[in-house]
Amino acid sequence: MLQMSWYSKALGLIGQPVGVSLVNGQGVTGVLCSITGSNLVVQEYLYQSQFATKQYPFNTIQDVNPFPGCSIPSPLF
Repeated sequence: MLQMSWYSKALGLIGQPVGVSLVNGQGVTGVLCSITGSNLVVQEYLYQSQFATKQYPFNTIQDVNPFPGCSIPSPLF
């Protein structure tokens, strides 16, 4: 049986920037577009003004995490 502890977390992240850990040790980043059938759909930045929408089968995903907020330091005076 497929272990998908990340699934319920990912449902709340649709439309948000995410990091996706893959079972092969690689990772991808982008905006989580949807979860359809048995695929996670992520829009990734390629270069210049080019983006690609890619699908990742559930069995290739280890985890899905939201991007953390930016830490903006106080101005120095």
